[in-house]
Amino acid sequence: MKKILLLTGLLLCSASIYAGGYRVAAQGQRALAMGHAGVAVVNSAETAFFNPSGIVLLEDKINVSAGITGVFSNVQWQNQSTGQFSETDNPMGTPFYFYATYKINEWLAAGVSVYTPYGSTVEWEKDWAGSHLVNNIDLAAIYVQPLLSIKLSDVFTVGGGPIFVTGNVEFNRNINRTLTDEMGERSNVTVEDSGVTNWGWSASFTLTPVEDLRIGFNYRSEIILDAEDGDATFANVPNSALVPAENGNTTFNASLPMPAEMTLGAAWQMNNKWLFAFDYNRTYWEVYNALDLQFGNGSESLNPRNYKNASIYRFGAEYVASSDFTLRAGYYYDETPVRPTYFAPETPRNDSEGYTAGLSYQVNDKLAIDASFLYLRFQEVDASYDYYQENGQNVPFEGTYKSNAFLPGIGVTYKL
Repeated sequence: MKKILLLTGLLLCSASIYAGGYRVAAQGQRALAMGHAGVAVVNSAETAFFNPSGIVLLEDKINVSAGITGVFSNVQWQNQSTGQFSETDNPMGTPFYFYATYKINEWLAAGVSVYTPYGSTVEWEKDWAGSHLVNNIDLAAIYVQPLLSIKLSDVFTVGGGPIFVTGNVEFNRNINRTLTDEMGERSNVTVEDSGVTNWGWSASFTLTPVEDLRIGFNYRSEIILDAEDGDATFANVPNSALVPAENGNTTFNASLPMPAEMTLGAAWQMNNKWLFAFDYNRTYWEVYNALDLQFGNGSESLNPRNYKNASIYRFGAEYVASSDFTLRAGYYYDETPVRPTYFAPETPRNDSEGYTAGLSYQVNDKLAIDASFLYLRFQEVDASYDYYQENGQNVPFEGTYKSNAFLPGIGVTYKL
């Protein structure tokens, strides 16, 4: 039973990255430069992600957008009572996107989108004070979506399609706060699984009540990733009957929910120079209130997370400076889904503010280069995680967290 509880706590941490961790807002350089507001903006194939119903409104027969973003993040933790301090040494993350659309006729268009909305790497210093919760974690989740967009009238379009998701995760932590082997090496365990897949869907509409105003709506469904027969590897565990684990491998099954999200927004083309956009996003994190785990011996365990639904408010502006250059800027406010006492260092995120800017350079009539930059500032927070268990007792882990991230991005837009 102790071994079951140990693995339960570990997998709870690793799964939380999928459902409530670092959500990468980098699904298009043009939209990202405008505070990631894009549900009512139709200016490139990026609309395949933000609002599939808009691709039939693109003027050109073929549109392609592709890009990559560098994620440079840093988290600092300090226990004010003891003076203990640590910070992450995270390698650069590289979320990417690729969108292509084809206008079949004036009322029908098709497309495909490939993007990485979830992806994170967090590496803490070796044997830091919270190593019993996490040492490092590496996550990647890729979404692939075929699309259709239909123009029902001059003012109303609909669109959407199925979503295929594939993901993998690797997570390492020390088994507890003090355990070592005979050589003094900290006992640890690594959980990993790859090729975890499932399906979801999205549906959207675009309303154009007047020529210069668009209203957009997009809903992306909840997707459950079922990890089956994943690997858990224990290392540096001393050979003792008193230790609730042993060196070697075991398997696990777990269902990892990615929550549904809804986005509603508007874009106003004030004149031939200025465009303004606003998006409201609601993510239904409440689906992640517990994690059921099934181990190889048939035992089951339920683990509370108690996340709450959260909102994002996005504002953006675009200015056509010349025939070659278009400038953009934006801001967004992102609420955390994590409740007090559930703040774990493998997903150190609090309420955050994003400040964005960028531009497009029109190389020729067909090709443009898009660039963006995001500075993401998380509010400093005194927080704790109160649900780690050792010897049958809850052992809270608390401290002050300071976090920020820089995200420069580059992409191309092609039309034919």
